Formats: sequence, structure tokens, C-alpha cells
Amino acid sequence: MPIELTLLALTVLLGAVHILATAHVRTKQYGVAWNMGARDAAMPEPAPLVGRLARAQANFFETFPLFAVALLGAVVAGRLGWKTEVGAHLYFWARVAYLPVYAAGIPKLRTAIFGVSFLGFVLVVAALLFG
Repeated sequence: MPIELTLLALTVLLGAVHILATAHVRTKQYGVAWNMGARDAAMPEPAPLVGRLARAQANFFETFPLFAVALLGAVVAGRLGWKTEVGAHLYFWARVAYLPVYAAGIPKLRTAIFGVSFLGFVLVVAALLFG
């Protein structure tokens, strides 16, 4: 199996980590009854960590579908090579770093890490379009 598909599978697992991390801190704040209930009642503002993890999760799910489609397109088109390998590594490892940095509330570093992940995405798209 190409390394790009391994990294894609690991990125899918990272998406699950985002979901679970956010759910865990929300449940710690609002309680198990809230988590298991209909969540119809108005709730107080989320704690800063809850908000940061929710925003990190939203950011991940904004970019991941684009990355996944581009990478799968490159696989189908037979355009795998150094661009897709480096791009997939950059995207995955930057997204791994993004979550704890965002959770810690380090905005400038968070933005730089996002830029690295976006560069990885651009490399994959370049490989898909131009080989």
C-alpha cells in the first residue's frame, strides 16, 4: 500500500481523536446527563479549552475532505510521487501538531502549523493536476 494511503488512514484516525477530545472536555464541563440528553436547553458559554478544541475540530473538518479527495484523485490518476508523499506527510504531521498547539492557546504557532498543512495540501493538488 502506498505511504500516501497509510497517511490518509492515519489522518482519518486523527479526525476521530478530534471528535473524542472535544466530546470529552464538553462532557467534563456540561456533564454526562447533558451528553446523553437531547441538548435542547441553552447552555453557558463553553470553557476556553472546550471552545479551542471545538474550533480545532471544525478547522480539521473544513480542510480534511479537500485533502482526502485530492489525495485519492492522485491515487486513481496514477500521479503518486514525491509531491504526494511529501504533501501527505506535511499535512498529517502538521495536523497532529495543530491540535495540542490550538488546545494550548498558542495562536501564532497554530497559524504557522496550519500553513504547513496547507502547503502539504497544495503539493498533493499540484501532483494531481500536473503530475
